[in-house]
Amino acid sequence: MSSQERFDEALAAVLERVAVTYAEVGTRFPLFADPAGGRWTTTGRGSWTGGFWAGLLWLRARQTGGSDDRAAASACTARLAPWAEADTATRGLILWYGTALAVGDDRAAALRGRAARACLTAMDHELGLVPWGSALGGPRMLARVDGVPGLVQLLAASGPEGAAVAGQHLHRHLDLCLGDDGRHLQPAWHFAAATGWQPCDDPAPGWSRGRAWLLLAVADALHSREVRGRRPDRLEAAAEQLLNDGSVLTGPLVPPAEETRPEGPLDTSAAAITAVALLKLARLRGARSTEFSDRAAAILGRLVSSHLSAGDGDRPAGMLLDGCYDARRGHAVRHELIWGDFFLALGLAVLSGLVDITAV
Repeated sequence: MSSQERFDEALAAVLERVAVTYAEVGTRFPLFADPAGGRWTTTGRGSWTGGFWAGLLWLRARQTGGSDDRAAASACTARLAPWAEADTATRGLILWYGTALAVGDDRAAALRGRAARACLTAMDHELGLVPWGSALGGPRMLARVDGVPGLVQLLAASGPEGAAVAGQHLHRHLDLCLGDDGRHLQPAWHFAAATGWQPCDDPAPGWSRGRAWLLLAVADALHSREVRGRRPDRLEAAAEQLLNDGSVLTGPLVPPAEETRPEGPLDTSAAAITAVALLKLARLRGARSTEFSDRAAAILGRLVSSHLSAGDGDRPAGMLLDGCYDARRGHAVRHELIWGDFFLALGLAVLSGLVDITAV
């Protein structure tokens, strides 16, 4: 079996898992699944991950071409509407990835536009970013790397003003989080009037998804003419910083959830996000395009060969195992994670020609 045949087979298994999950969860949103039997923990409103479930349903509908699958995806996306005005920068994750694959769906397009306008209004021009927000609990005045991906595209799609805000939001996070050499990424900061910006303890430096999320956001910005045009050299330098620490291109294909605990749990979701970011960078057709695409394929190959369930025993096929939700708290540390499934499926769909990576 060729590598592409293996990727196509894996994509079919993951999207069949989507159909099984849909039958199980109904109108609720899957969050993470137990690795033994595949039973999902769900949420009623979707939390910050709801857009990934909607995105998976749209990928399933695109694969099958079925009207019932399309209707299911459309209805799920519509259930994300309460998040449009919610006070959270994760509206990028929720309402970009929940709508970007919904080609031809008027309700999804309207929801995306509504969310973009709300995020534009939420911009704090003194701080130079859309704050993390209070909708998920905890302090509102945070800058976190997971508040950047998706939000760049969501804002940029709303016109020139949105593109300007998208650039400010991204560059402010780069200023805070990336540092001078990219080796000591600080994924979260808290702002107070008395002290200014101070680094947060949680998530801590070395968090696996910190580098993955920020690399994805930079890759997205480089594909946006409106955002890239303002500071292209800075974005290219940021991508190099994020890549050149030795781990993204030459380190483990699947990173540990915490760099400081290499013997601890892995995080396949971080690997899947990184693979998609590399596929986006490869499409820029630069001198390292082949290197990036080869590394992305190697990551996806490892996920498919070593971490995707085969349907043995009580465990369904098509589960991306060994995702780590929160290593520090011991929360869902070796589980199937809905965003891990999404980025694995997206990467495989790109390799199969089902999706244009620059459109998502």
